[in-house]
Amino acid sequence: MENNKIAVGLDIGTTKIVAMIGKKNEYDKLEILGIGKAKSLGVKRGVVSNITQTIQSIQQAVEEAESVSGQTIEDVVVGIAGQHIRSLHHSDYITRNNADEVIDENDIDNLVNQVHKLVMLPGEEIIHVLPQEFKVDSQGEIKEPIGMYGGRLEANFHVVVGQVSSIRNIGRCVKSAGLDLSDITLEPLASASAVLSQEEKEAGVALIDIGGGTTDLAIFKDGIIRHTAVIPFGGNVITEDIKEGCSIIEKQAELLKIKFGSAWPGENKETEIVSIPGLRGREPKEITLKNLSKIIHARVQEIIEHVYLEIKNYGHETAKGKLIAGIVLTGGGAQLKHLRQLVEYITGMDARIGYPNEHLAGDSDDSLSSPSYATAVGLLMEGLEKEGKEYEAEQALADVVSTESNEEEVEANTSEENQQEKTVEKRKSFFDKFTERFKEFLDNAE
Repeated sequence: MENNKIAVGLDIGTTKIVAMIGKKNEYDKLEILGIGKAKSLGVKRGVVSNITQTIQSIQQAVEEAESVSGQTIEDVVVGIAGQHIRSLHHSDYITRNNADEVIDENDIDNLVNQVHKLVMLPGEEIIHVLPQEFKVDSQGEIKEPIGMYGGRLEANFHVVVGQVSSIRNIGRCVKSAGLDLSDITLEPLASASAVLSQEEKEAGVALIDIGGGTTDLAIFKDGIIRHTAVIPFGGNVITEDIKEGCSIIEKQAELLKIKFGSAWPGENKETEIVSIPGLRGREPKEITLKNLSKIIHARVQEIIEHVYLEIKNYGHETAKGKLIAGIVLTGGGAQLKHLRQLVEYITGMDARIGYPNEHLAGDSDDSLSSPSYATAVGLLMEGLEKEGKEYEAEQALADVVSTESNEEEVEANTSEENQQEKTVEKRKSFFDKFTERFKEFLDNAE
């Protein structure tokens, strides 16, 4: 039986809300069945600032995706970002009762649960606990300790923390739009799934996702996520600067940025001028493209320097932490002309633009491979992966049941089946547990 499960990624951004419906085709590529977009009016810098407007925008995007695909959307995978997200590093250990037994899932769960008990600032909650590497007794740099012997299990963790109220507000909006939350994930991680290759993650790479309200950073090395950060500037501050610097309205500033903007002032000659119609019969304004790119350059440089500081804090300049694959730029802001050259110039690292097209089916619409859809594609992939795991678990269970031929055997195997269900249960990721707690909270808050 083929797995025809569909999933929905919902990217709640500062400039737009995107709902993307898709399924896997026979070649394991994403087949996008429908996409809906709505202008995001109630979100500022990745944080919900107007519940009613956000609910309306979500409904609008979902309805459009439904009418295009002919599917009904019930549950969605949502991404969270925003300036309230921060990350920290933490080491913890447990002493095992019996060193003669091998380390199993339970031991790792105990260790992770211990990290979840860390005392955070008021109003903050741990979202992700991502183990970096383990240490068993005195042996370090172990990636997978399950099956080893040892009395003391120690690990370094990358802990992602966010404001409880901001996350709950997103949950409230999704719920009020008549949808269920099937999963919730960090947006930089979703974008990374969509645009990074496994080789890049192994070699060491920094993903910079430039959105409208925030710039998200995710650093991978040896295939493991090492650092995440959210910088509270994005494409909107560039538009704001153009608006102020050229004394024009926001709509015109946005158009200027997209059509004529460049991050490299040396590219434009003094003689290149663009004329903007005046408001209500006023004289048109003339703006030189050199001035325009100077305004853009100053702000982009500031954003890139902020990001580069985070990359240096992670330890890129040390021999052990060097990011060989350099930088991958994605998100709507990555479409700015000459941005790649500026990033390479400021950081001295190789850079490329990340397109989510390698995961899409061959006959997909070209517009879907734009960097601005990277997060939505990543969320959809996450949703399909989760659906796939559930489907496999169902299949495994169905196989167990179908091989039972008589009642005695069924009874004898019930305990075994329960065991199987328990192991499926046990293998839930730490984030699934967070999602479940979060859903419970939402249901109780009704």
